Amino acid sequence: MNVRAGRTNSLTDVAGLRVGHASRRGDGWLTGTTVVLCPPGGAVAGVDVRGGGPGTRDTDLLDPRNMVERVHAVVLSGGSAFGLGAVDGVMGRLFDAGVGLPMGAPGEVVPIVPGAVVFDLGRGGDFATHPSPEFGEQAYDAATSGPVESGVVGAGTGSKAGGLKGAVGSGSVVLEDGTTVAALAVVNALGSCVDPATGELYAVRFGLPGEFPPLSNPLPSELAAARQAADDLASPGGARYALATTIGVVATDATLTKAQCAKVSGIAHDGMARGIRPVHTMFDGDTVFTLATGDRTPPDPLGFHALLDAAGDCFTRAIGHAMLSAETVRTPAGTWRSYREAFPSAFTTPTTESDHEHD
Repeated sequence: MNVRAGRTNSLTDVAGLRVGHASRRGDGWLTGTTVVLCPPGGAVAGVDVRGGGPGTRDTDLLDPRNMVERVHAVVLSGGSAFGLGAVDGVMGRLFDAGVGLPMGAPGEVVPIVPGAVVFDLGRGGDFATHPSPEFGEQAYDAATSGPVESGVVGAGTGSKAGGLKGAVGSGSVVLEDGTTVAALAVVNALGSCVDPATGELYAVRFGLPGEFPPLSNPLPSELAAARQAADDLASPGGARYALATTIGVVATDATLTKAQCAKVSGIAHDGMARGIRPVHTMFDGDTVFTLATGDRTPPDPLGFHALLDAAGDCFTRAIGHAMLSAETVRTPAGTWRSYREAFPSAFTTPTTESDHEHD
């Protein structure tokens, strides 16, 4: 299939969407919130929630059997269940702007804003710190239609992935018929994004031509050190909290039904499983929302198949961008090394056969 990345290779390549981050680090803090704002009229939405520990808000509204068709924003946040309060800040901003489900006279609206959270409590050193409605307001105010900022920002500020630092990542694709599909992922997984036998990032093999930097399998010594660091985090006295969760948003400019959006979210979970192993554990509450802005005509069955395939790949690629954009973070609670710091030899061209003796 002849496809290409969108203009910014991020979620905002779907026209009408805006993304904003709010983050706080230091003095016991390591957390944040990310908001995806829909066009004023909203977007048709679906969701698929998996794993044993979800933290979500208003996902039942997105059941195709229920009345509400469109949402006006999606909030992704750190802070575990406490972080769901960030949704209130986004709802307040939307209400002030007159955006929401009409309920009567002008200005009488109820913004529809589902959300999901990741577990990052205590990673900054103070377990009591978490996003509040103010974080939602700040993320709303920062929202832009420009390229989505990846890395240790927003809901990915306090995230981790196995024994490494997690982050926010994004990716997009334009299909042969002109349909745009994009994804944003907050990678905060109990499982690992790295093949333990080789040190390879699982997601990179699914990149578009030239999308990711040339990577080789890292040196055996780096791989052994990374395994030991991950074991130390998982041992008693190491990582204090095992809970995790990867969350995200897939978007398209196609016209889809709520049921079709739910199907797209399900296929995005397939993409998550290609980039993280294991996934959907009892300690993860993995959740993916899908937004359809409806700027294009509904796809035929083959077109919908192509859209589904692209959604899964976009989510995998977003995981790859998250891991490559992450930076090492050190707090009183511990150190989470980035993939780049843990495996520097992966970014250099091997010069000796011994560099690949583990292949």
